[in-house]
Amino acid sequence: MALPAERPKLTGRAFYESLGSPKHILAPMVDQSEFAWRLLSRSFLPPCQQASLLAYTPMLHARLYKESQSYRDHHFQPCRTSLSKSDTDSDAYLDGHPTHDRPLIVQFCANDPDDLLQAALRVAPHCDAVDLNLGCPQGIARKGHYGSFLQESPNLIHSLISTLAKNLEIPVTAKMRILDTKEDTLRYAKLLLDAGASWIAVHGRRREQKGHETGLADWKVIRYLRENLSKETVIFANGNILGYEDLDQCLQKTGADGVMSAEGNLCDPGIFAGEEGRREGEKRGEYWVGKDGRAGWRMDAVLRRYLDILYKFVLEKEPPSRNPIFQPDETRNSIQPDSSTTEPILPVPESSPINTSTSLLPSTNHQDNQHDTQPPAKKRKQNHQNARTTSPNLLAVQAHLFHLLRPLVSKHTSIRDKLARARPGDMEKYEEILADVQHVTREGMLELENDQGRPGVMDGIGVGEGDSDVEKEEEEEDEGESSVKAVERCRRPWWVCQAYVRPLPKEALKKGSLKLGKKALKKLEAEAGNGGRNKTDTEHKSVKEKREMVEPVREETDERDGVPRQEMAQEAMVCG
Repeated sequence: MALPAERPKLTGRAFYESLGSPKHILAPMVDQSEFAWRLLSRSFLPPCQQASLLAYTPMLHARLYKESQSYRDHHFQPCRTSLSKSDTDSDAYLDGHPTHDRPLIVQFCANDPDDLLQAALRVAPHCDAVDLNLGCPQGIARKGHYGSFLQESPNLIHSLISTLAKNLEIPVTAKMRILDTKEDTLRYAKLLLDAGASWIAVHGRRREQKGHETGLADWKVIRYLRENLSKETVIFANGNILGYEDLDQCLQKTGADGVMSAEGNLCDPGIFAGEEGRREGEKRGEYWVGKDGRAGWRMDAVLRRYLDILYKFVLEKEPPSRNPIFQPDETRNSIQPDSSTTEPILPVPESSPINTSTSLLPSTNHQDNQHDTQPPAKKRKQNHQNARTTSPNLLAVQAHLFHLLRPLVSKHTSIRDKLARARPGDMEKYEEILADVQHVTREGMLELENDQGRPGVMDGIGVGEGDSDVEKEEEEEDEGESSVKAVERCRRPWWVCQAYVRPLPKEALKKGSLKLGKKALKKLEAEAGNGGRNKTDTEHKSVKEKREMVEPVREETDERDGVPRQEMAQEAMVCG
């Protein structure tokens, strides 16, 4: 019998179109774009649209992936057994699952072509393409000579990409940052494409724009690439995505084929949900719509959905029965909502069938049953302390919840403290946190409904460091010089998912969140003497000089009202 014809390898725009020409992309994030989070982000879309969201894995280290079986088992889990190069017949488990986790791009960092190829060959059967990280700006990438610190090694970059393009059965792509000039950026992009990259994802920030110096992404440079590269070139834009409305705006202004979200997705995993998904969420009571038109996904509902995914897919057991999600109308008519409309429909793992008609129904005696079947609390605590997990999906939960619940835990510090003490895999503790979140959300919703319009109801929401008393003169500044408009646009009640808006470096200096060193003070004095003519030179200081000039100041949360004062975001969570 004749063997079936080998499927031709698609590259470039043909490959992009074979995936359905996705417009929205979940960006690769260090230890934060794992399977459960990808599934959560897709779950806000109608089932028929979930495959339209292209997703990346967290960045994997190519050399470690090539050499260490333990590293492979703990970071990428497409099979139930240990993954080897020829192990393609094992039962599908999580990463790259053909039903739940496609399309999927696996991202590697590397500085050796052979290491990258051997790692890519292992994951190729379980993904749609392999991506080379050329955007990571962190210190560890500098030490390891990978990510954005390969920019000065064009020959090595060409070898890395071309090696995969010639030897892989699936395409290779690349994610990059812009360089100091648009012309340099264009030459850099052409290098990646000429080496064999099927598409480029462009982060509109330079390498030194990170942490306290993040600033705004430059969409104009991405537009320049679009206008000067072939129309057949597929380009993804990355940067400045705070909400759903920014997705289309970015596509229009950059001309890119697709747009990525990283931090925006961490704060609001429902950021990709269009009108149909939001409408369904509103019917279930998960999506809040205020009287002033502001809207967003409720944190308690998102947390319930996230934990359910962990139970069903990672732990492969039924989620605990819970009462229906609270609705303000319940306090007026004392009628419980129909439980069939209070939970989203999640895909069911093929290997662990669950009766979806009963697994999520509310139970009024759940706590009593729990006491009858579980060991004493002291014994349970000891078991949790001794238990350790290596699942990337369970290890990521705490960090995800600090992002997701940031405004809420800033106001309710007892929940923040409980979250800080939670251990990976301690689902009982996370259920307690969920119960606390549901309780304070109920209180917050009732407070907003009873006292809407009263000053203070919207306070503590955590955008722009929670500062609502911005000086009036800042409102008159250009959009690129102030985050005031973005802060106001993203304002939501503290129990609604919302973007985190970093102060721009100039604002951080003015507020005192950043403190200038001696060198910076002398520079400012010189600028003042020259009438500010050297401003551009200061803005484009080298990475080394900027590090010497700026010293971050971190202040504690005010225990009186739970609102953070001048706290700057961690810089190492989102990479590239």
